[in-house]
Amino acid sequence: MSHHGPTPSDEPVGWSLDLSAHEMLRRAHVLDALGSDWDPVEALRGEEAANALLYSGLDEEQQRVYDELVAAGVLPPRGGGSAAA
Repeated sequence: MSHHGPTPSDEPVGWSLDLSAHEMLRRAHVLDALGSDWDPVEALRGEEAANALLYSGLDEEQQRVYDELVAAGVLPPRGGGSAAA
């Protein structure tokens, strides 16, 4: 067996990789890209408004399917307790 190959053992080989410094850098870049005038509450309100528009004006069959999806937990109910509601 080559000295570069795996060593047979019954013991698991443990290792870890700490990505926290990279994650902090990634978050800093995201916030920098969003800009200082980004308002997360307003963004959530806009998302809620878009969601309401998406599901407005449904015909009877579409509304029935929507209601089934909400009942099954696939879609949240309108205004479903989000911060933007």
